[in-house]
Amino acid sequence: MAATGLEVWDKSIQTTNIWLDEIMEEVGPNRQAAWHALGAVLRTLRDRLPIEVAVHLGAQLPLLVRGAYFEQWHLAPHAVPVRDIEDFLDLLSRHLGQTHKDPATITASVFRTLSQHVDDGQIAKVLSVLPASIRTALSAAVTE
Repeated sequence: MAATGLEVWDKSIQTTNIWLDEIMEEVGPNRQAAWHALGAVLRTLRDRLPIEVAVHLGAQLPLLVRGAYFEQWHLAPHAVPVRDIEDFLDLLSRHLGQTHKDPATITASVFRTLSQHVDDGQIAKVLSVLPASIRTALSAAVTE
């Protein structure tokens, strides 16, 4: 079933829809809200990562998701520091705006989906560079 006639786009659309379906199972049936949540969590995470880790993670995302991930990224010599999961969720809340009520649930859902589709070694690298409380919260999301 070719939606665009280009295999690379059709595969990306199909994969992205699978990811959105997984997120929607946990955060509600609104596909637009799931897309917004996915992008917001990924960009908040991206800005906490060293450049090399952020780029390697981005390379493993579906093409459409990769575009949202790299959108509005301004390279800085160092990751934007956050001390703990509360700082992370506060920053995420700003990205989400009023459309979402529970950034912790959204973060867990998106990270669970990410960990199901991205190489385990890459997920381990991402977790290893995050502060302990963020690493613990995201690791717990994967095992829920």
